[in-house]
Amino acid sequence: MSRRHELTDAGWEFVRPLLPRSIRGRSRLDDRKILNGIVWKFRSGVAWRDVPERYGSWATLHTRFRRWAKNGTFTRMFQRFRRARSSDQDRRAAGRRPGFGVTACSEEARFSPW
Repeated sequence: MSRRHELTDAGWEFVRPLLPRSIRGRSRLDDRKILNGIVWKFRSGVAWRDVPERYGSWATLHTRFRRWAKNGTFTRMFQRFRRARSSDQDRRAAGRRPGFGVTACSEEARFSPW
């Protein structure tokens, strides 16, 4: 069961291909859990150290956020959201049901590593 503001299964399948693969030999914490923690942090406005432990250690969340911001992962996500939203609007205009529902996306949104 996912919590209120966490990625649904459909949402996860939408963004999962955009996340970089681990280049290290060892396995890492679940990317979905980490991404949910990053989203929770920004939605709640708390400091990194105050993110609940269920998302992993705050240091891991912060490191992964900085790495993904620096390598363009979030930019790719926003671009894909924009394309999906545009496609949904085209489908609605043609009288068809939208595909994966992305209801809002800010073209101005940027993630800063700080």
